[in-house]
Amino acid sequence: MCKTTWMPLLRFEAILMEGISMTKNRLRYKDFIGSVEFSEPDSCFFGEILGINDLVVFEGDSVTSLKESFFEAVDDYIVLCAEVGKQPLKSFKGSFNVRISPELHKEAAMMANEKGLTFNAFVNEAIHDAVHTRAS
Repeated sequence: MCKTTWMPLLRFEAILMEGISMTKNRLRYKDFIGSVEFSEPDSCFFGEILGINDLVVFEGDSVTSLKESFFEAVDDYIVLCAEVGKQPLKSFKGSFNVRISPELHKEAAMMANEKGLTFNAFVNEAIHDAVHTRAS
């Protein structure tokens, strides 16, 4: 079992496991994503479930035990949410604030004007294209 001393952290790149993808320090299971970190002094992996309104952590001293711990954390969290009547995943309202440099803001606004789009429509299109390009 891991100790609670989790610093300093090392990152590691993509590995593939049966039934679960693990890329760029992220695990995916069902509709959930978990972060993955490694503590060199403790020789263990650990992470937390992302995209939820609670803090749920998992750990393991091997990739296999990390995977099992993540599966168990997700499954337990789903059950707990059902018991208390809450949605497990964060809800999104469709609006958010983004901080970018003034130069990029100006360039994007000018490009939106050139395309005959509102700034919101331009940003929506850019995010849509980035998400769907990444997914394919």
